[in-house]
Amino acid sequence: MLEEKLKEAIAGELKRQAANRPQALKVDDGGAEELVVNGKIDLAELAMVIAGSVAGGP
Repeated sequence: MLEEKLKEAIAGELKRQAANRPQALKVDDGGAEELVVNGKIDLAELAMVIAGSVAGGP
């Protein structure tokens, strides 16, 4: 269960970042267990989403 929440949080955040900065980041949902990511990732935002997911946040 925790693993699934983490996967969803990471994928969702990367897709959100790509939608906000399409010139800097591209994310291709290659399948249920894969993402293809090309570009710059804001690690601070990604870490915050992961921490929130682990802590039980939205």
